[in-house]
Amino acid sequence: MNKIAQVTLLFWIMKICATTLGETAGDLLAQTMKVGYGASSLILIGFFLVVLAGQLAVSHYIPALYWATILATSTAGTTMSDYMDRTLGLGYATGSLILVSLLGLVLGLWWLRERSLSVTEIKTRTGEVFYWAAILLSNTLGTALGDFLADDSGLGFAGGALLIGSLLAVLVLAYYFTGISRVLLFWAAFVLTRPFGATFGDLLTKPVAKQGLGLSTQGSSLVLFGLLVALVLYETFRKQPATGEAPDRLAPR
Repeated sequence: MNKIAQVTLLFWIMKICATTLGETAGDLLAQTMKVGYGASSLILIGFFLVVLAGQLAVSHYIPALYWATILATSTAGTTMSDYMDRTLGLGYATGSLILVSLLGLVLGLWWLRERSLSVTEIKTRTGEVFYWAAILLSNTLGTALGDFLADDSGLGFAGGALLIGSLLAVLVLAYYFTGISRVLLFWAAFVLTRPFGATFGDLLTKPVAKQGLGLSTQGSSLVLFGLLVALVLYETFRKQPATGEAPDRLAPR
């Protein structure tokens, strides 16, 4: 099932762009447009289910559809996390604990069913569904972690982004210089790129009084959307490796 984007450097750039856009777009809908976290979550989950149905239906990798699904998990994850942590009053720490438990459960069930968590070895529809469930939960978890670092930890948005960026750098070093499971490193990086995008998105949009740059959610979302569209177009028209070729060096294996 050659329907998943190859894990290359471009993949990680697009992932961070999509998660940052997910943060600003989710805040735009829920806060700036005053739709609310609950209603926004329902709208965005509906959008996610629509694009997911399209992704499951196709037989090959379509960059626009794949990244629309990734973006849908990111925007829905933003409002779902905020609904849990703020509207329900669970708090960032409790919300993160619940979400990391749910993510662990999904990954555990996936491994029991498929005996692999590698994104380069998804060969069944069941594995594909587990893949997208894990992505949705990891992006929701990443929002809660990012908010926890920015607000409760006292690091602020810039400090949170710097900490997550440092952890990601450690994962890159571990990939090249240790024998740690590449699958484990992939999922660790996938989770951490979400709070990196969340804290960076908040850094762009939050007021200066709250240690942000004071840019609007509308302007930030528009710029990030344009960047993501440009990257998707590049991904679409560049030469795609044939199925069965050796994976990129940055891919989990």
